[in-house]
Amino acid sequence: MRRTVDHHRVVIVGAGVVGLCTALNCARRGMSVTIVERNAAQRDGCSFGNAGMVVPSHFIPLAAPGMVKQGLKWMFNPESPFYIRPRFDWDLLKWGFRFTRAATESRARAAATVLRDLGLLSLREYESLGIETGLHRDGLLMLCRHQQTLDEEAEVAEAAHALGIPAEVLDADATKRRDPTITMDVAGSVYFPLDGHLSPSRLMTTLATELARLKATFRYDSAVTGFAIEGSRLRAVQTSTGDVPGDQFVICSGIWSSPMAYQLGLKLPMQAGKGYSLTLSEPRQLPTLCSICTEARLAVTPIGGQLRFAGTMELSGTDESISASRVRGIVKSVGDYFPEFRPDDFDGVRPWSGLRPVSPDGLPYIGRPNRWDNLFVATGHAMMGVSLAPATAKIVADLLAGQPSPIPSPLLSPDRYRW
Repeated sequence: MRRTVDHHRVVIVGAGVVGLCTALNCARRGMSVTIVERNAAQRDGCSFGNAGMVVPSHFIPLAAPGMVKQGLKWMFNPESPFYIRPRFDWDLLKWGFRFTRAATESRARAAATVLRDLGLLSLREYESLGIETGLHRDGLLMLCRHQQTLDEEAEVAEAAHALGIPAEVLDADATKRRDPTITMDVAGSVYFPLDGHLSPSRLMTTLATELARLKATFRYDSAVTGFAIEGSRLRAVQTSTGDVPGDQFVICSGIWSSPMAYQLGLKLPMQAGKGYSLTLSEPRQLPTLCSICTEARLAVTPIGGQLRFAGTMELSGTDESISASRVRGIVKSVGDYFPEFRPDDFDGVRPWSGLRPVSPDGLPYIGRPNRWDNLFVATGHAMMGVSLAPATAKIVADLLAGQPSPIPSPLLSPDRYRW
């Protein structure tokens, strides 16, 4: 049985979108919140340059049937949507083995229900945040260049209906009528009306501003070096700028959560899935809706008057350098779906990259590990950080306050991997 502990002082390790949403939820419950972040304030990190999509439609986990076969086709092509940099890495091999074990029909069905619940909870939480998030609730188009892909996405639409998520299969003409502001070369699409998009940078700035108003403390440029421990409780986070004591602690540092957890005897296997984005400040055409180019795995988001193209999954460790071949793959894909755009539109555009924390089964780690009385984990959201951050924050804050989780699934447990 867990001891009842004071939870007034909460230390949040990580100032990404999950960390800031969690901090806000805790601060609004009257808790004293300190956010510890290894980087400088408002760094252009993974929570800033992503596609900014809020997508309850994304209920299929990354580890899904067929993904192993598809991944093997792509993995040696540096311009493909998925690429593994050749290297011997024992952690990568173990991650791949776990991924393969998770990519089954039964596991995907179980995960779909959890991801559906997280996505819908997150949508409700976004609507009740009480701050200006800039969320546009006008839906998402899954664009398909080929009829075979459209047929496959139509099956996804049927599965969505079975889960209570509305979806509409559109032919090419209906797709163009849905968003006539941009020229598309597609066989059709699936339209998900619940989905939406926002500006990640604007969201992060708004969250930080609201936390400052609530008197939360930020400790930037503070790399975690260890933990002060007493029995089964953490007493402080040890950082490069000094100890940060607290009563409760939350680790939500993205890919950097794994080595922190290891110091505490926890196994949170993840690989850094590097993603890229290119943002056109003056695009030739500007769509109204966000979309995903299905075959290319390319996300397209209008952000203000700009247009962002984001995609690729590159497993190359924690190397944050820009790969020219990955950028070329994105640029080539843009012209395939949107023929008005040309490669030279991207001349001079500075590519962004970020490391997304990818668990082997495609589900985040959310909850309290059994080993520690006053520690919570909230990480492993892969490409879904912005989409699932408010739901994650709600779950963690409820648990921290001694309330039951609104989504009590063992599939989210931070203890689900023991080796």
